[in-house]
Amino acid sequence: MQTEILWQAAFGALVLGYVLGSIPFGVILTRMGGAGDLRQIGSGNIGATNVLRTGRKGLAAATLLLDMLKGAAAVLLAEWLLPGTGVLAGMAAFLGHCYPVWLRFKGGKGVATLMGIVLALHWPSGLIYAGVWLGLLAMLRISSVAGMGAAVSAPISAAAFGRIELVLLFLALALIVVWKHRENIDRLLSGTEPKVGKKKDG
Repeated sequence: MQTEILWQAAFGALVLGYVLGSIPFGVILTRMGGAGDLRQIGSGNIGATNVLRTGRKGLAAATLLLDMLKGAAAVLLAEWLLPGTGVLAGMAAFLGHCYPVWLRFKGGKGVATLMGIVLALHWPSGLIYAGVWLGLLAMLRISSVAGMGAAVSAPISAAAFGRIELVLLFLALALIVVWKHRENIDRLLSGTEPKVGKKKDG
């Protein structure tokens, strides 16, 4: 009976996390704001960088914040409702953002959502994540490099703080972030990756 309860809790956390993570705030906000279908703009990505291409900085900022908050909310809500399942919910939220069933599994790249998850699971690593992201963005003005650098910092930070139980999860999610940026990596290698504020920078 105890095993059955544990499985039910795990399943509930996965469903909760995925549903929250799969909410496409970028698509919703651009439509509500009269900016059109985000999937038909720029790279077609549903994240904040692509929202910025609409010229609506407020919508881009809101998308960034909401994508981050949904990751954190999945972890915190799961821990509140089903103690001990925050990690599962966070993982599911990330996958929901990157591969939302509602959008035929064509989602975002996960940088903002991962930040919310890292903050909720281990806030010191989350602060380092934010610092790396903002620091690289300020120095290089290249969104993809900042996002990938921040993601890679998460497992390193967790290991440095002795949170070994989080290292594997953060590493796996960081690798997905890098994989989702493979087209950006190709452009970086060819020297054609534009900077923030220019077209095709995400």
